[in-house]
Amino acid sequence: MNLGLKSNPWMIAILIFLAIENVMSFISGGGTILDLGISLVAVLIAITFHEFSHAYVADKLGDDTPRRQGRLTLNPLAHIDPFGFILLIFCGFGWGKPVEINSYNFNRKITMRKGNALVALAGPMMNFMLALIFSIVYGLLYRFCSVEFFYSTTGEILMYLLGACISMNVGLGVFNLIPLPPLDGSKVLLAILPEKIRVWYENHQQVLYIVFLILWVTPLASRLITPAITFITNKLLTLIKFIVQY
Repeated sequence: MNLGLKSNPWMIAILIFLAIENVMSFISGGGTILDLGISLVAVLIAITFHEFSHAYVADKLGDDTPRRQGRLTLNPLAHIDPFGFILLIFCGFGWGKPVEINSYNFNRKITMRKGNALVALAGPMMNFMLALIFSIVYGLLYRFCSVEFFYSTTGEILMYLLGACISMNVGLGVFNLIPLPPLDGSKVLLAILPEKIRVWYENHQQVLYIVFLILWVTPLASRLITPAITFITNKLLTLIKFIVQY
């Protein structure tokens, strides 16, 4: 996901202000080094698998651009954008290094528009899959581990980390499905829109991008995606309870 913020100094200034504000809230709220470390790990996992999935699907569709650029890897260093990474930790929103693709390289069994949609959808779907896997592990640990384990330092940290990974992946997956450029959801939407609406959408990309920025730096985005995050999280909690009580 490329937000195009590096060429917008005023937007960067706003985001830095928000980051500082959230850091101060983190400190004043009793946040610890452990909290920060767990957040770092959760963000690294979520972003790395998200961007890797984009690269993997593009590669499978015939485009070797991500492979040639070293993006077909689970090494976090290949996928982290430092500024977006810091913002994601402290502000709850951010981005990874965008995976570049060339749609003209896709095999002819699929249209470029559908190929772009599949590549875009791969990132959020991977985040949801990770949230599901972490939820299953969370439930299995609760079912089979002893009480002593949960009162141990290792047990507390592990369960805290699993919970953070679940939340981070659900949030990143839902956020990226917002159907506004430059998010993944916009490319998915383009593949299913009727022709006339699709043309209008493509011709108004800049306006829609401004709408996205407004949503992003205000509470509006949170209000829009919170119901979806809550729904998915509740379903995962139901799964965890089922595993524990099975």
